[in-house]
Amino acid sequence: MTPTTRRIFIRRSMVGTCAVLAAPLVARAAPARVDEADENAVALGYKHDTSKVDAKRYPNHAATQRCSNCSFFQGAANDEWGGCAMFGRKHIAAPGWCSAWAKKPG
Repeated sequence: MTPTTRRIFIRRSMVGTCAVLAAPLVARAAPARVDEADENAVALGYKHDTSKVDAKRYPNHAATQRCSNCSFFQGAANDEWGGCAMFGRKHIAAPGWCSAWAKKPG
C-alpha cells in the first residue's frame, strides 16, 4: 500500500466535498419538457396552448379544456408546467391540451 501524502489527502477531500455539495444541484435539474413534434405528442395532438388546437381534427375540443384541469396533470393548478401520465417523465404546459384530456374529478 502506498503512503498518502498530505497533498493527496487534501486533494481527495476537496473532490469528495465538491461531489457531495453538487449532488443536490443535479437532483434539482428541471425535467425535460414535451416538444410538440415528439412522436407521442403528435399522436395525441398535444399543443402547448389550447387555443391552437385544430378544431376540424379535434371537434370535441373545448377552449376551457386545459392540461391544468385534466385528471392526468400531475402539477398544482397554478404551475406553469407539470407532469402528465401520458408523457412519462416529461412535463407539459398547463395551458396546453391533448386528445387524452379527461375532466378532473370533483
